[in-house]
Formats: sequence, C-alpha cells, structure tokens
Amino acid sequence: MIDTHELKKRDLYLNKIIAFQDTEPVKVVTGIRRCGKSSLLKLMIFHLKNSGIPSKQIIEMNFESHAFQKINSDELYEYVKRQIIPNKSMYLFFDEVQRISGWEDAVNSFRVDFNCDIYITGSNAHLLSSEYSTYLSGRCVEIRVLPLSFSEFLYFHNFEVRETKSALGGMRKQAFDKNGECYELRDVFDAYIRFGGMPGIADIGLDQEKALILLEGIYSTVIVRDILERENLRGQRRITDAALLKKIVMFLADNIGSNISVSSIGNILENEGLLENGRRKGTPSAHTVQAYVNALLESYFFYDIKRFDVKGKDFLRTLGKYYIVDIGLRNYLLGFRNRDSGYVLENIVYFELLRRGYDVSIGKVNNMEVDFIAAKADDRLYIQVTESMTDEAVRKRELAPLQKINDNYEKIILSLNTGMDSSYDGIKSVNIIGWLLES
Repeated sequence: MIDTHELKKRDLYLNKIIAFQDTEPVKVVTGIRRCGKSSLLKLMIFHLKNSGIPSKQIIEMNFESHAFQKINSDELYEYVKRQIIPNKSMYLFFDEVQRISGWEDAVNSFRVDFNCDIYITGSNAHLLSSEYSTYLSGRCVEIRVLPLSFSEFLYFHNFEVRETKSALGGMRKQAFDKNGECYELRDVFDAYIRFGGMPGIADIGLDQEKALILLEGIYSTVIVRDILERENLRGQRRITDAALLKKIVMFLADNIGSNISVSSIGNILENEGLLENGRRKGTPSAHTVQAYVNALLESYFFYDIKRFDVKGKDFLRTLGKYYIVDIGLRNYLLGFRNRDSGYVLENIVYFELLRRGYDVSIGKVNNMEVDFIAAKADDRLYIQVTESMTDEAVRKRELAPLQKINDNYEKIILSLNTGMDSSYDGIKSVNIIGWLLES
C-alpha cells in the first residue's frame, strides 16, 4: 500500500504520464539520480489504484532493491510472465531498469507478448539512445524529470505564498511557513539558490550540513553508478580516469553559462596545473574530453545549449554553453559564493524554460548575444538575465541585442532588481522571482 501522505505531488510530470496512459508507447521517465523519478512512478501507481485498477494488475520492480539486483533479462521475463493475468490489462513499472543487462529484450517482449502498459525509469540518457532505439524506435515517449522548480521548492518545504498589503498601500507577495511565520520571498529564493532543488532536502530540512551530505551522496552515485559502472556494462571503457572526470566536472561547474569549446578544456586544465595526478601529467585529447563530457550529459548532470543565429536563422557550430542540473550540487562542488550570481540566475532560468516545454538556445545577433531564445510551436521568447537593471551601463548592455531583433515576439529582461521602469520600448523588465512563480 502506498502512503501518499509521504509523497508530494508533481503534477507537471504526473499529468504528462497520465496523458499517455493505456497507449502503446513505453513511458520512459528519465533524469538525474534522486530527482524524483521513483516517486513519480509511485504517484502514477496511486493514480491507477484510485481509478479502480486492482493491485494484482500492477507489477512494480525496483532494480536497485537487493531482491532484484542479480536478476537477468530472461529471469525478468519469466518473473513478469508468471504474474500476468490472462485477458486483463497489466501495468508494468520498472525502476532504474538500465541496471539489468539486456533489459531492452525483456521490455520489448512484454510489449509484443502481453496486453500491458509499460513505465520505466533510468538515470542515463544512453537508455534512450543507441540500444533502446534499436528495439523501440518510435514506440516510446520520454518524460524528463528535473529537480524542483522554485514553485515546487516552496511547496515541498511547506511554504505558502500569500499577498499582503505593503507600507505604500499596494500588494506584495510573501511566504508563510506551516507555523505561520512570515518570510520575504527574496529570502526563500536565496535558500533555493543555496540548497538547490533536490527533493530529498525537503525531508531533512534546510540544514546546510545535512544537505551537503545528501548532495555528496547524489554526486558520488552519479559518478560511480551512472558513469564509471555504466561504462563497464557497455564494455567500452571510454571513461577510465576518475580523477580526470572529477576535474572536468569541477571545470564545467565553475563555468556554467560561459562560452566553452570542448577542445579547449584539456588545454585550460593543463595550463592551470589541474591535471597532475600522481605520475601522469599531460593534455588529454579533444576526443577524450568529449567522451567525458558526453558521459556527464548522458547522466543528466550537465545540459548543453547551442547557439542560434537570429538573423541567419540557423544553428552555429561555434562555442556553446553548459548548465548544471542543480545549483545545490554546484555549491557542494565549489562551495557557497556570490561572485558569479548572474550565471546562477541564468542556470535557474534555463531549467525553468525546459520545464515549461521550450526548446532553448543561445541567440547571436551580429556580434552580440541573447541569453536565451525559447521556442515552442508558434511561440518564441527572447530573454536576457541579469542581477540588476538599476545601473545604466548594465541596462544598455542587456537591451542592446534585444533592440536589434525586429520580429514581434516577446522580449523580456529578468532580474532580481528591475529598477523603476517596467518596459523599455516594448522590452519588458520583469522580476525573476515573480516570473518563476507564474504557473
């Protein structure tokens, strides 16, 4: 029996899964370790039971449980086959299925042999790339789960946002905890920036020491299980140097939002003396660095973003950027600091745009850059992110590329301090916290 009192709702993702219930595609829930994939499956199981599906028609297996750790694909098939009820629709839930060698054979067989609706989770994008697409090309749908948004952070940590009257007679939003204590939204947002959005932190409270222990565990598991062990399972062993992997993680975390060429990472690490490792010192090839970066992307630890030429209407091969999936993980790696808060805000906005269903790229306008072009269907947003709009030089810098774009799509500058003006020639100046709280 599922204790739903311990599960916080994540309707953004649950509704996506429900939309594909009882359809042929295998529902593949992906995302970094501990971001809430297993809880999402439990929420879906509760939804099914609440809809009248008997428990005996639901098969749930977590392959990180000791009970299933040594099972192979043939045994998995036989285990499920024994529980299939003839002439009944079955619902199959497989958590962290990539730990089973040959899992894709079994899942494909279930789809062919039984009347079933299949849901799986995985913590590595390789799940959906070469091996899985071979078996289920066009027959699976991905639901990618991210750590908590700021709105979810408030909900998970039992804050309620209410409108209160300001000293000037207007209305403003404040956060209230479950004891009725009142907090400024900016203070709670600062906590979000410090602790990040891993759901597990809500279970231990906003305690820095406990949070760092939890984040260390997530980091270690991603590096060991989803990268180093995964390489062994694939039999390719491209990622063999754990020390080099850590250096690249640190470099990318330190340079979120910066223009980076993979071919230059090795040179930079060597020039800064970061590649000394016992007896070895030298520059890894661009091919090696690319393999390590790809492994980090496949584990959903980092996301990359390409550049788009607004006037040329084409993607560019030149420098892209990388963003880390959770700011709390970055703080664990680098420590807490304020010197690059603009890039941290960018990082938060990038993932919020992904949550809202946008395809996101960097914009190039002549020799200037737009932080984000967010597109979906017939909608497009141009977004700049900065800490404050009060300084005239900053205003000019942020407005300049947007003013060069001649189409009629919405143009926004997001900041913590918007200044006195709410728009500049049709370009909106919007408070980033208010924007993050929009539904």
